[in-house]
Amino acid sequence: MWIVILIAIVVALRSGIDEKIVVFVTLVLGVFTQIFAGLGALIALVPFVGPLIIKVLTIPIFWVLNAMGYVVSGVAIKKGYAQELAKSRIVTLGLLIGIIIGYIIGHIVPLR
Repeated sequence: MWIVILIAIVVALRSGIDEKIVVFVTLVLGVFTQIFAGLGALIALVPFVGPLIIKVLTIPIFWVLNAMGYVVSGVAIKKGYAQELAKSRIVTLGLLIGIIIGYIIGHIVPLR
């Protein structure tokens, strides 16, 4: 799959397609084919260094996403969408609590 994507990128760039379009299509294909998850898994397989590299790459991404959420929330509150924002935060909180409970139950109950 990586070879197919690389060939498609090279052909698209040589045929004069705009770089922004090539990057967007590559990201969309990467997300839908889960190729980035496969690359992360391959990197994580390297002993000692692999998991560290994955943590260094993923933690800042979550920080940026969290910061973007705060900025969007601030803009939404300024524009008068506080009620809808509160509802969405409650749904998010319920989802996070469910994930935490599932994680705890999954580690308490041993697999047979």
